[in-house]
Amino acid sequence: MEFKYDVVVVGAGHAGCEAATAAAKLGAKTCLITMDMNKIAQMSCNPAIGGIAKGQIVREIDALGGHTGEVTDQTAIQFRMLNRSKGPAMWSPRAQCDRAKFIWKWREILENTPGLSIWQDQVVELLTEDFKTPQAENKSPHAAMTNAARGDCQRRVRGLRTLQGVDFQASCVIITAGTFLNGLMHIGRTQIPGGRCAELPSLHLSESIAAQGITVGRMKTGTPVRIDGRSVDFSLLQRQDGEQDFHKFSYIGEPRQLPQLPCWITYTSEAVHERLRAALPDSPLYNGQIQSIGPRYCPSIETKLVTFSERTEHQLFLEPEGTSTNEYYLNGFSSSLPIDAQIEALKLIPAFRDLQVYRPGYAIEYDFFDPTQLRHSLESKIVDGLFMAGQVNGTTGYEEAAGQGLVAGVNAARKIAGLEPFVMRRDESYIGVLIDDLVTKGVDEPYRMFTSRAEYRILLRQDDADARLTERSYEMGLATRERYDHWLRKKQAIKEIEDFCSSYSVKAAYINKGLKALGSEELQRGCKLIDLVMRPQLSLSNLAPFIPALSDKLNCITDRREEIMEAAEVRMKYSGYIRREKEIAEKIHRLENIRIKGRFNYQDIQSLSTEARQKLAKIDPETMAQASRIPGVSPSDINVLLVLLNR
Repeated sequence: MEFKYDVVVVGAGHAGCEAATAAAKLGAKTCLITMDMNKIAQMSCNPAIGGIAKGQIVREIDALGGHTGEVTDQTAIQFRMLNRSKGPAMWSPRAQCDRAKFIWKWREILENTPGLSIWQDQVVELLTEDFKTPQAENKSPHAAMTNAARGDCQRRVRGLRTLQGVDFQASCVIITAGTFLNGLMHIGRTQIPGGRCAELPSLHLSESIAAQGITVGRMKTGTPVRIDGRSVDFSLLQRQDGEQDFHKFSYIGEPRQLPQLPCWITYTSEAVHERLRAALPDSPLYNGQIQSIGPRYCPSIETKLVTFSERTEHQLFLEPEGTSTNEYYLNGFSSSLPIDAQIEALKLIPAFRDLQVYRPGYAIEYDFFDPTQLRHSLESKIVDGLFMAGQVNGTTGYEEAAGQGLVAGVNAARKIAGLEPFVMRRDESYIGVLIDDLVTKGVDEPYRMFTSRAEYRILLRQDDADARLTERSYEMGLATRERYDHWLRKKQAIKEIEDFCSSYSVKAAYINKGLKALGSEELQRGCKLIDLVMRPQLSLSNLAPFIPALSDKLNCITDRREEIMEAAEVRMKYSGYIRREKEIAEKIHRLENIRIKGRFNYQDIQSLSTEARQKLAKIDPETMAQASRIPGVSPSDINVLLVLLNR
């Protein structure tokens, strides 16, 4: 057997699966190496996909031709659209999934992707070699200095070595090892080496990467107790059902097929808190056992007690793990406290008085690498051909990992083919925001995507990811012709509805009775139909019974009618906001078009602030716009650079 590939992906989590399939579909001979083929795309924590901003990322992955969305739809056991009470920029899909079926759906995709091989093993060493970049061959002292300052590659990937003694040859390597790099789990004062519960850590690879000059750090995350549903009194819990409408994650494929299950809500109490507080001296988070950085936005129950000491209760969600298991996930009770403290505290909740658990919650520490040492393509600035994606870049969440994995896989394949990197702007996708934040600002805690991180969120809605990304993806060969044609039909249908509403005139006498019935202000004179659609109380669906021509128009749509109506309606209702945000984005594009990489020796520019000199030299931004987003670089520093460019 020949172990020679264009691209090798290390780790078969959410990032690794998207990276491997993307690279293979773009023509790169690809191998995915995983420690356990039965744990592919394992949902290590909550068996759910999506959520606020995360759902938008999954829609973008799907629009680009990735698979996370379709796997989620095929294994979903509850679906909800979050933030419906807010504007469409905030709507975020979320699905609870069958954990076991999710794994096997992904494995089915991987095993049937042409050009993709799978190898079960552990990678222990990154193999590199010296080489000269074109920049390094430039004899100019200034060029040599700027090359060194920005970390131009003097080494490149040549392959990997595994624990079984196999040497893989590869032009590009993508590291997607999740929490496995020197993973260490904590349950009270007990410490267990591992990347997940009952799974061995990945040793030595992190040290091999750090030896290349790549900065390594430590982060931590946690997961809650897993509960045997047979021991729960569900009559004492509040039932939370999902939604059964047309929404789903993938723009193509069939609606959800699995039985839809409820989640359940309960609360902690002061008695629960007292038992947990008594165990804080044994908490690794507070006894000095854990020193690494933890997630701000997914705190453990012990962190909630300390940070929000005035609270007498905290909400908990009991969520099913699948259609054929009694295992439940207790969302909101992430913990690294001793086992007895976790169980005794939970038994003080009435519904859990007879509680039986499958395993306790735990915290896990793991290695990550400074993402500011990456380019926007997610390729290392230090080692040519080395890409990184997922939690190894300091992020948290399956969705953030999958988005990075897809971008890394695409760019590894494009590098093999000698093509320019695929990079998305901040006004083009949440994935673009995520990657720009990572490589520009770095991380001081696990990064979690929120809608508030995106300054163009009106443009980055969950309903229009296909409008933003599918045509571009098809042009580079990732999205299939089927997906592209699917989008073109939808695009045409949306345009026809918009054109109809913009041109169709409605007479006051004809519509006022209907407006009154719908609780909307009556017309004094006629108007275009679009003016009615833009009213908050009105929609295409509730206007159609009063306007036969509109009803006929909508009835002509035989496929995905609700999806198309929603997309057209959002575009009409928010057209002013969308237009204004596009204008702002266009202004920023001017700075994006000013490329400055390698054009300055920042340390010699005394008119810049000391902090700006240090940050600019470290990041070496590609464009003036990226420079403006670096923390510590002020508008006056940007003006200095613009003046110097004009000279």
